[in-house]
Amino acid sequence: MEEITRSGSAAPLSSYTEAVDWINSLIPFGIRPGLERIELLMEKLGHPHRKLKFIHVAGTNGKGSTCAFLTRVLIQSGYTVGTFTSPYITKFTNRFQYNGIDIPEETLLELVNKLRPLVQEIAGGELGSPTMFEVSTALAILYYGEVCYPDVVVWETGLGGRLDVTNIVTPVVSVITNVGHDHTDVLGDTLELIAGEKAGIIKPGVPAVSCVSQPEAIAVLKAKAASTRSTLYLAGEDFSYSGVELRDGYQHFTFQGPFRSLELDIAMKGEHQLENAAGAMMVLEVLRQYMAFMLEDEDVLEGFRGTFWAGRLEEVGTSPRIILDGAHNPEGAESLAKSLPQFGPYGKLNLLMGMLANKHHESYLKHILPIVDTLILTEPDFRKKMDAEDLQAIAESLRNKYAKENLEIIVERNWGQALHLLQTITADDDLAVVSGTLYLISDVRSTLLRQPDSEKGW
Repeated sequence: MEEITRSGSAAPLSSYTEAVDWINSLIPFGIRPGLERIELLMEKLGHPHRKLKFIHVAGTNGKGSTCAFLTRVLIQSGYTVGTFTSPYITKFTNRFQYNGIDIPEETLLELVNKLRPLVQEIAGGELGSPTMFEVSTALAILYYGEVCYPDVVVWETGLGGRLDVTNIVTPVVSVITNVGHDHTDVLGDTLELIAGEKAGIIKPGVPAVSCVSQPEAIAVLKAKAASTRSTLYLAGEDFSYSGVELRDGYQHFTFQGPFRSLELDIAMKGEHQLENAAGAMMVLEVLRQYMAFMLEDEDVLEGFRGTFWAGRLEEVGTSPRIILDGAHNPEGAESLAKSLPQFGPYGKLNLLMGMLANKHHESYLKHILPIVDTLILTEPDFRKKMDAEDLQAIAESLRNKYAKENLEIIVERNWGQALHLLQTITADDDLAVVSGTLYLISDVRSTLLRQPDSEKGW
């Protein structure tokens, strides 16, 4: 029970750990689409979000990488940048960054103590308690709007767009990376429905950039842009990339946009990162062309070259070679399968995966089974984990049609034991991959990189 002061409200929290524990205690309230609670919270705080310039980023895959490109280039160009992303890979503070540095623990504690009485007040009313993500979003707005005042905030949606809590802001540019089958239990089970939810971040008169490729999803975005009189810059129509080649470990390509062309290099691997980089470049071109952002070519090139995003085709071991990739839906699995040849020749491919229970595992496995020699199925340390034996049953049902002839499937529920097994069976000339939910990637990454203070969560 929380200690109650004479005024009737809970006593202030006294440590960072207590603050994070309190935020996480709101997880049982779940994901509750809608803006009523965050609007009331912002009203009580004096609408600090209205002081800030946002780049709002939605999409099924590639949001984090796109945010990383934008953040790095803008910082390189001399701008101060806030970056709000989720989930986090290492520590709760990762989701609130200023110029690439996490929010200080003491600042987070101070802001939580400002928020908590208001959250408790709202919880006692007809709207019910704000959720963990709503409080995290409010915390980010307070940090950027009242503490560090960045020139621009790179602002990632949590889930969907239209009813996502982050949609309380009016951005200077909206970005929809792509549309695929994820969170269909909340967003709908067709691409049109999912695209409609993502398109909800497009605001009247605010330009939008998208790499969406499916005709039915494009039609939804174009209709939304027309109804809001927003200019839509669409990959394949208004901008594109070409001339892709590998040079000294970088993916080299030419960006072609409505205003100019530019040759870029990115260190991040995977063809899908070229698409993310091109989308980010189009956003930067909109900022440069229409909003007087000073972006020198030298800084833009250096920013793209220097961008890194943990847990996305990240090589973390050399003996054996281990690749971490948070691909957790069919489109992510397809990108992973296409990207592995960029890591050079290898013998066997051994893949460890763990999933949450609400994903499209059959479609995911159709992309993975044809390329792996050994598949180790485990369970992430998270409440919504998928049972490893249920995952095995799906894999076995697909074996005859999709798998390599001698595919070995191993079930090891304990992810730590599964990781040890992966390391043991992978020879120096083989390649090991850990994929699936970022909750698994987080734990594996902290173990391999020996980060004892690692936290994880949505």
